[in-house]
Amino acid sequence: EKDVTAMVARVKTDILILGSGGAGLFAALHAQKAAPGARITLATKGLLGKCGCTRMVQGGYNVALIPGDSVERHFMDTIQGGAWLPNQDLAWKLVTTAVERVRELENEVGCFFDRNADGTLHGKAFAGQTFDRTVHKGDLTGIEIINRLMEQVWARPIQRLEEHRAVALIKDKSGSALAGVLMIDIRTGDMTLIEARAVLMATGGGPTMYKYHTPSGDKSMDGLAMALRAGLPLRDMEMVQFHPTGLLAGKGTRMTGTVLEEGLRGAGGHLLNGKGERFMLERSPRGERATRDFISQCIYDEMRKGNTTPNGGVWIKMSHLGPEKVRKQFKGMVERCDDCGFDLAGGLVEVVPTAHYFMGGVVCNIDTSTELPGLFVAGEDASGMHGANRLGGNGVANSTVFGGIAGDVMAEFITRNTGWCEPDMDQVAAEEARALQPLGKPAGDLNALRERLMDLMWDDVGVIRTKTAMERALGGLDAIEAELLGMGVGTSERAFNLTWHDWLNLRSLVETSRVVTLAALERTDSRGAHFREDFPKMGDLETSTYTLSRMVDGKLQMTSAPVEFTIVKPGETLLKEAPAAAE
Repeated sequence: EKDVTAMVARVKTDILILGSGGAGLFAALHAQKAAPGARITLATKGLLGKCGCTRMVQGGYNVALIPGDSVERHFMDTIQGGAWLPNQDLAWKLVTTAVERVRELENEVGCFFDRNADGTLHGKAFAGQTFDRTVHKGDLTGIEIINRLMEQVWARPIQRLEEHRAVALIKDKSGSALAGVLMIDIRTGDMTLIEARAVLMATGGGPTMYKYHTPSGDKSMDGLAMALRAGLPLRDMEMVQFHPTGLLAGKGTRMTGTVLEEGLRGAGGHLLNGKGERFMLERSPRGERATRDFISQCIYDEMRKGNTTPNGGVWIKMSHLGPEKVRKQFKGMVERCDDCGFDLAGGLVEVVPTAHYFMGGVVCNIDTSTELPGLFVAGEDASGMHGANRLGGNGVANSTVFGGIAGDVMAEFITRNTGWCEPDMDQVAAEEARALQPLGKPAGDLNALRERLMDLMWDDVGVIRTKTAMERALGGLDAIEAELLGMGVGTSERAFNLTWHDWLNLRSLVETSRVVTLAALERTDSRGAHFREDFPKMGDLETSTYTLSRMVDGKLQMTSAPVEFTIVKPGETLLKEAPAAAE
């Protein structure tokens, strides 16, 4: 019998980083500084600095650096915004280290953020926060951060593997530690087993299984799908954040779903239904500055009632603030709308809730380590920092904070673990066969299947959920998966076969969609981004639990665990005075 693993090249490195967003790039820089003699390999599914979601960050970076603010206030906003589900130790690490990380971005990495007239950092208003703490570079903050990080990585002896996708976490022969990662070189189609003493998973979540979504097209939940197959526990998998204002540009354009940033509402933008009514004021005293989860639910409710715009969404209106002011303050957003034929500064633009961020992910410790020795996780692949809802501005903070921590911790880890684990080559063979499955089989309509998945998840496991709809979704997911597994890509050619990678993407999305659905059925109350119409109340905060999903002997196991209130309990606060609403 042919030994398929003989076709897999084997390469060794000390530290392997999967992903080149804020978490991956920061990890590479910190690891290289802490262990300058180590071999560090940075693998990314696309092109370094040109793919992923950190580059797409518009709004900014939450940090308690502005006079009048405090890390305690930032922490309380994060806990309350997350509906008391966050791991409080992770949230505290996030808000305290963000202060250090922003200074590092400016003084060491070379970023420039917007300033007030007196030279101090400008903080803009973001929804769900009691202080205007979001520092930014106009409304295109992510480009500034990624460009500067990318330059720093290029200047250092860090090996770069562009257009390489990870397909499996490979354990050692005993199954008790990570030995490496099986990768596909997209350009050639060749497979490589990269053996590493420490691996960071920073592939970024990206809930692109929804009809309307914001993440870049290369995102397909690969990291969490790999972690699931490796038997790792995932938490909060029901928590999918829908950004309230995704551009609704009509059918036939990938611009539909892209974000019109939070700062528009923070600056005083209005949301109007199809009748021209400002519907948020009657639902919340904060109006359009309520949290993302609540506003998305309100918009979806208007959509269900039929109070919609021509393409089925609602309007965002900025013109009352003064068109020239809007053009200056939100240059990137105005140009994005102009490209699609809409006048954001002076007219009305159609928007719709759009799947934006995944609060769920791999269970990790405060030092980014996981229960699998040798595997670390940071960024959107990790979970626990945000609980039931991520505050706008806490995403890029999370990636850069924990990416840097991971780099430091992995550098220290490889000094204590000097050898490589011997990989389980039987697992390598099985994973290679799994990835090669569709090659050479008759092609089907992959695009139609993907659209079925996106419609199903939007309709049945979307902004507003019920048991009936989600059980229907499970049946639909089984049917889509069976159809996918019976479908090939029509050719055996591996080199730059993007249809093959679309097939692999869709498999990851179907597998993670099932976990999202089962976790959403497990949670029988409404928390943050998870709203059950059949269980609309939040439930008792003091006995809060979070969901845990794990693959055991080939079957998904769903359990819940109690939230540990290690720093502050519901009803308590770290603030000496009651927080005042941001003006």
